[in-house]
Amino acid sequence: METELIFQLAGISIVITVIYTVLKQAGRDEFAFSTLLLGIVVVLAMVIPKIADLFETVRSVFRIY
Repeated sequence: METELIFQLAGISIVITVIYTVLKQAGRDEFAFSTLLLGIVVVLAMVIPKIADLFETVRSVFRIY
């Protein structure tokens, strides 16, 4: 597994958590929720291609067509 991806995901998670907490404390619940959703979308956009590669590798190893 690529450690670079793990560190990127951890960094994004920390930044999103800090922004979410600050906005939540400021009473901007709608913006906090939007920031949280944006973070989830960014993380999924980074992870989904890796999952697709994993399934492709499994399919080629077991010769599933």
